[in-house]
Amino acid sequence: MNLKKTNLFAALGLASGAAFAQEAAETVPVDVTEAAREAGNQFWAALHIEEFTEFVKSFVTWPNMLKIITSVLAIVLFYIVYRVIKHLVEKAAKKALEQHTVKLVTKAVSYVFYVLMVMYVLSCFGIKLSAIWGAAGIAGVAIGFAAQTSVSNLISGLFVVTDKAMKIGDFIEVGGISGTVDEVGIISVKIHTLDNQMIRIPNSTIINSNLKNYSAFPFRRYVFELSVDYGSDIDKTLEVLKSVPARCPTVLTDDPDHAPNAVYTTLGDSGINMNLIVWCKSPDFLQTKHDVCVNVLKAFNENGVNIPFNRMDVTILNENTVPSVNLKA
Repeated sequence: MNLKKTNLFAALGLASGAAFAQEAAETVPVDVTEAAREAGNQFWAALHIEEFTEFVKSFVTWPNMLKIITSVLAIVLFYIVYRVIKHLVEKAAKKALEQHTVKLVTKAVSYVFYVLMVMYVLSCFGIKLSAIWGAAGIAGVAIGFAAQTSVSNLISGLFVVTDKAMKIGDFIEVGGISGTVDEVGIISVKIHTLDNQMIRIPNSTIINSNLKNYSAFPFRRYVFELSVDYGSDIDKTLEVLKSVPARCPTVLTDDPDHAPNAVYTTLGDSGINMNLIVWCKSPDFLQTKHDVCVNVLKAFNENGVNIPFNRMDVTILNENTVPSVNLKA
C-alpha cells in the first residue's frame, strides 16, 4: 500500500469517526454528555495537579530547605549587624558632619546592606553573579546615556555635599531665587521661600551659579541709604543719624567689631546722600531693616531734618488758560 492510499484511508477513518461521534452525540442524552465532559475536565485537572505536585516535590528537597533556612538565619543575623553598624555610623557622623550629610551616609549604608543581601541569597541558590554584573554594566551604560542630566546632578551633588556651602535651615539665594533650605539631596536641594512655596533646585544649577548663603555667618551688615536737604545742618544731621542705632533693639551697639556708623557719601541732585551702617544677628535682619527705617524717620522729624522728595506744584493763572506745571525736587 503506497502513501497516497494510506492518507486516503486515514481521511476516511477520521471522517467516519467524526460522523459516528456526531450521531452518538445526537442520540446520547444531554446529561450524559455533560457528565462525560465534566469527567474529562476532572481528569485533566488531576493530571495538572499531579504535575504541580511533582514539581513541588522536586523543589522541596532537604538541600533546598537547608539553603532556605540558612539564608533566613543569615539575613536575620546580617540585619542585626546592619542595625548596629548603622547606629554607630550615624552617631559618629553627627559629631563631624552636617545633618544632611548624615542622612546621605545612612542611606548609603542601607543601600550597601540591601545589595549584599540580594547577592548572598542569589549565591546560595547557585545563581552566577557574573552574568548579573555584566547585564548591570550594560544597563548602567544605557541609563547613563539616557539620563545625562540626572548623572550631572548626581556628580554635582557630591560637590555640594563635600563643599559644605550650606546646611539645613540656611537662607540662601541661587539665580534670583531665595529661601530657607529644607533638604540637601544628592540630586537637588529643596528650599521654601518667604511666601512658603517649595522650590527644587538641581545641584548642577547650584554648582554653575553664584550661591549666596545669608546664614553662613552669625552677623550681617545692613546699609541704610538716605538723603538730606542741602539746607540742613551737616553736623547736627550726622549726630541725629548716629543716635538712631540706640533706638533699635536688634542692632549691635556694644560690640567694637560691629559698631554702627554714619557717613556722608556723595552730593546728589536733590540732596546730600548719607549711609547708616549697622550690624545685627542674621536671624534679626528683617526686623533690623524695619526698626532702622522707622527710627530714622522719627529722629529726623523730631529734630527738624528734612528729607528731599519729588514734588509737583500746579499754578492756575486764570480760568481761560491751561494750568502750568512746575516739577520741583
